[in-house]
Amino acid sequence: MQFLSENHFHKVKLHFIKSNHYKLIAKINGVKGNFILDTGASTSFVAKNLKEKFKLTLGESQIKASGAGPEQIDAFVSRNNQLNFGQWSLKKCTIALIDLDPINAAFEAADLVAVDGIIGADVLKNGKAIIDYNKNYLYLI
Repeated sequence: MQFLSENHFHKVKLHFIKSNHYKLIAKINGVKGNFILDTGASTSFVAKNLKEKFKLTLGESQIKASGAGPEQIDAFVSRNNQLNFGQWSLKKCTIALIDLDPINAAFEAADLVAVDGIIGADVLKNGKAIIDYNKNYLYLI
């Protein structure tokens, strides 16, 4: 991975958890939280009950989000946030807020710590992400 460091990619530690997800630590608007990395999620999300914790301001837009199932979920949009993974930063980041209670209930049932949100493909694409699945690192530029 010398090539990545020579080309100014930032290295972020991924923690492989027993649900077969990667957990990572991120800051949104300067506030640290636990997030799941989901390459299949088109948008990054925060639990709607954590709006104040992460200093998120909601605009007037509301969207319908959908996952692997057939149902759609109400999501509210917060724009112009700052997202950090260590030294890597994304300014003017858009984050959706959804009800993560069903996901966290499943995590807690499996003796896993609840998560604050999900980092999706929108952030990964913006950071030109490379995932080292062997050594459990995410690289962003």
